[in-house]
Amino acid sequence: MTDQNLVFLKLGGSLITDKTQPLTPRLTVIKRIASEIAQALQEKPDIKLLLGHGSGSFGHAVASRYQTQHGGQSQAYWQGFVRVWQAARQLNQLLVQHLAEAGIPVIAFPPSAGITARDGKIIHWDLQPIKSALAHKLVPLVQGDVIFDETMGGTIFSTEQVFSYLSKALQPQRILLAGQDPGVYREMESSKEIIAQITPENIQHVLPSLAGSQAHDVTGGMAGKVHWMLSLLESQPDLEVQVFSGAMAGQIFQALLGRRAGTQISS
Repeated sequence: MTDQNLVFLKLGGSLITDKTQPLTPRLTVIKRIASEIAQALQEKPDIKLLLGHGSGSFGHAVASRYQTQHGGQSQAYWQGFVRVWQAARQLNQLLVQHLAEAGIPVIAFPPSAGITARDGKIIHWDLQPIKSALAHKLVPLVQGDVIFDETMGGTIFSTEQVFSYLSKALQPQRILLAGQDPGVYREMESSKEIIAQITPENIQHVLPSLAGSQAHDVTGGMAGKVHWMLSLLESQPDLEVQVFSGAMAGQIFQALLGRRAGTQISS
């Protein structure tokens, strides 16, 4: 059953990092977003919030170098696996620090510490700690991360993949994807018109618009995000997904309070 008060919010890697510069956070943006989230939780205390963030110029740049997402068993592969984890962890700790400084009771649940996968699919993840955190009004924080896989050795799960699994288990009412762009563009090259609504019925018409991001993104870019969310809607038809910009002050605050902006993905 859908939890009417549960909201998932993803802070995209393009929003919180400079994806054209390796290992470069946008600290001013991160601090402002933390303040907006804290304000929204004060304004609407019945919200149960689960946060996620992309890896941006941290994990993606390193993962692209080592091709971690394709799996491997060599010692060189595992050295690369660890370096990707270290980069993702570095950004995660920055988020924890600034969210905590804003007064948000955040607690991190790195997928690498809890997920077991097989052939690129989750086969086990004990979610009781996350459920307990939400029940006690804490804010769980997950991320795109490296994952141990029984057949591939290791791989990478995007925040959308993590959200997909958690959404099926926790049944949120809304998933908010806050990035640098104001939505899904109708024409990526012109970057002017935003597609207001994407559904299973019109997806074939908008497919040409769903190009991958320009910077390193080993988890599929915008096309991957849209396809993952549409797949999720097949089992959760009441779910509301919103792709919008968190770059302008106040946008994340307004989205958390229920304001619609950007591209809506629904069934």
